[in-house]
Amino acid sequence: LLHARRAKNPLLALELFRNRVFRSSVLGGGLFRIGIGAVPFLLPLMFQIGFGLTPFQSGMITFVSAIGAIGMKFVTALIFRVAGFRRVLISGSLIAAASIAINGLFTPDTPYGLILAMLLAGGFIRSMFFTGTNALAYAEISAADTSKATPITAVFQQLAIALGVALAGGILEVSTKIHGGPLTLSDFHTAFFIVAAVSAAASLSFMR
Repeated sequence: LLHARRAKNPLLALELFRNRVFRSSVLGGGLFRIGIGAVPFLLPLMFQIGFGLTPFQSGMITFVSAIGAIGMKFVTALIFRVAGFRRVLISGSLIAAASIAINGLFTPDTPYGLILAMLLAGGFIRSMFFTGTNALAYAEISAADTSKATPITAVFQQLAIALGVALAGGILEVSTKIHGGPLTLSDFHTAFFIVAAVSAAASLSFMR
């Protein structure tokens, strides 16, 4: 970062963060992606360790969220046109964070139909939020600066997802140290609630 501030033509043009809309999109989207990055790590493990499912069974359940994400692409433009970017991003980040927290309420007794429905809806909402933040990042960026904005958004997106996995893994590790035993279902529940809170904080970036 220090090099980027001093270099004449840095790879990451940090001066773009002076633009409020770009800053809100990158930082708010980054916070949200921390939670999203944790979900593909936590969910399969919870189904296998906490529910006793096989890797194949776990995968057949978790892939449903991808169907929801694809389905959202057909109605995203209409939703943003009717409700407006700011309102959708604020409410969408909170609803999507709630969809992450809901994973922390699942137990082996939860009907699998309900789990599938929640994962489908979660994928739907998260896809809408991603589409919005990706579009918003370039809303006030000139054509000349587009090439500068692209690497910043790409780097921050991947960094946030990696941080999400690291955060989730750290929470599980701390949980096992606290109770002094192997991973339990409640450890995963705790992790989901914490990463959901981080994702919900993204809404603050769009309230300004």
